[in-house]
Amino acid sequence: MPRTAKELEALLDLERIDDNLFRGIQPETGLQRVFGGQVAAQALVAAARTMAPDQFVHSLHSYFLLPGDIEVPIVYDVESVRDGKSFATRRVVARQHGRPIYVMTASFQVAEEGFDHQDQMPDLRPPEEALDLAELSRARSADASEVWDKDWAALDVRYLGNSRVGGVEDDPTRPARAQMWVRVGDRLSDDAVTQAAAFTFASDLTLLGSTLITHKVLIGTPAVQAASLDHTIWFHRPFRADEWWLYDQHSPSASGARGLGLARIFSQDGRLVASVAQEGLIRPR
Repeated sequence: MPRTAKELEALLDLERIDDNLFRGIQPETGLQRVFGGQVAAQALVAAARTMAPDQFVHSLHSYFLLPGDIEVPIVYDVESVRDGKSFATRRVVARQHGRPIYVMTASFQVAEEGFDHQDQMPDLRPPEEALDLAELSRARSADASEVWDKDWAALDVRYLGNSRVGGVEDDPTRPARAQMWVRVGDRLSDDAVTQAAAFTFASDLTLLGSTLITHKVLIGTPAVQAASLDHTIWFHRPFRADEWWLYDQHSPSASGARGLGLARIFSQDGRLVASVAQEGLIRPR
């Protein structure tokens, strides 16, 4: 996985192999399957490269169909579903070995003015006062440190807490909550597509974990079989993935071996910039 912003940008720089057809490289990784955030981010880039420069993504909806093979590139086939004066729609199918492993529908809009309101950002500690997950990994063990440095070093994640261990405001109506500050650790280019794709990459890292908070189970442990099933992002306002954003997560439901995670994303100056929803498999072993 990318260890720096430069490597992340390289991962997002797809090769055009034909009209509406792109190929994404695979990074070195210790994971057993392609990271969902990677295929979603690359699919968004593929869709955006078929758009006019004044059209920007405002939402994407996607399904993870099969585990991705980390040994071979991914081919992204983009279909132009609709091109209107204000909105345009693209459908992207990601394939390996001739089979679809992921599908995305993304909607793009020309910027325009309109009504404006938003939720208020919670009053929280700044990133500098939160727990650095990289430092925590290094303190836990050499193996944990190696995993973080190999697969997640491009991201800077500062954990504020969750509703089970503390660190978040008590709210008995929402028993499964987690909050953290996130950013790409180094500076990315100013390109809006790169910023949105980098955020998409990072948005898949922790959200499913919120569905297990009340059950005292951690993602990645033998106690649970976990996998992303679908992933949706709404982009509300422009922001940079390489500047701090608050990942305010909660899980309203878990049932049928599936968990639902929802999140509000705030920039550090208090703007609600995006919302994310994800349902995933959380099957007790």
